[in-house]
Amino acid sequence: VQLQASGGGLVQAGGSLRLSCAASGRTFGGYVMGWFRQAPGKERLFVAAIRWSGGSTYYADSVKGRFTISRDKVKNTLYLQMNTLKAEDTAVYYCAAKWGTGSEEMESWYNYWGQGTLVTVSS
Repeated sequence: VQLQASGGGLVQAGGSLRLSCAASGRTFGGYVMGWFRQAPGKERLFVAAIRWSGGSTYYADSVKGRFTISRDKVKNTLYLQMNTLKAEDTAVYYCAAKWGTGSEEMESWYNYWGQGTLVTVSS
């Protein structure tokens, strides 16, 4: 499985950005795809996840109502639409994939990781 994240960049506070994660190497039915982020000097934290087949979504409280996770099953691509960005959203964002069992929010359950894309929000 290969995951390729893209779409990061510099944006002003209050702005929007959409991250993409191109997935390849297998079919993803039964998988959960997620986004995590790591701010400078801090641990990597859960952001959002989606069940590839059914589309159920999960969000960290800090991004609920501002971020939307989605996937395109034809393009095999995962997205994270980020709106009303804040300075505290600044981080390297990683996409990840795991089989459907286990916690959606714990990074230890995820088997595959993309390389990360940097999002910088200026205040």
